[in-house]
Amino acid sequence: MKPQLTMSIEETRAATGLGRTKLYQLINAGELKARKIGKRTIILQDDLNQFLSNLTLYKRTTGGQ
Repeated sequence: MKPQLTMSIEETRAATGLGRTKLYQLINAGELKARKIGKRTIILQDDLNQFLSNLTLYKRTTGGQ
């Protein structure tokens, strides 16, 4: 089975847990790369992986320190 190269907005939403509106905000801000095929918006798996890898790591903070 070949790996999936592209994802639709709906597939990206399901994979990330992000909403449709948030995904389009990220795309419009240039933070997440997307491509158009006709009217269809697709996201390359590599671009999604890069976007996720570049997110700031969560650091737990303790109160007042």
